[in-house]
Amino acid sequence: MARVVFYEKPGCIANRRQKALLRRSGHALELRNLLEEDWTEERLRPFFGALPVGAWFNPSAPAVKTGQVVPRDMGEAGALAAMCADPLLIRRPLMQVGTERRAGFVTEAVAAWIGLVAVDGPVGDSCPLTGP
Repeated sequence: MARVVFYEKPGCIANRRQKALLRRSGHALELRNLLEEDWTEERLRPFFGALPVGAWFNPSAPAVKTGQVVPRDMGEAGALAAMCADPLLIRRPLMQVGTERRAGFVTEAVAAWIGLVAVDGPVGDSCPLTGP
């Protein structure tokens, strides 16, 4: 099974469910607080791979919900700069296994990547809690 570096927002309900599923699937987790990491654009960019820029954002982030940040209007450089300045904007979780990195938790994609036990219902990749 995989050793997963799991960048989360502590207290996030969705992240709690995702961690439980990963553990049930036999994966070892190294937990990191996404909000306390020293993010740089170079360090953050690999997590998003080929995802469109709009999919890099946490749709529950306060700045996104209020319209202060409009992901579909941002380019790559602006998005990365905004996320480094305000990590609440980053789609969670960020995960790393070896040198491969991913953003968000789409159950089918994670299952194809590192394997998951079967689950009933969606695990979700957004957290309704938006504060730090």
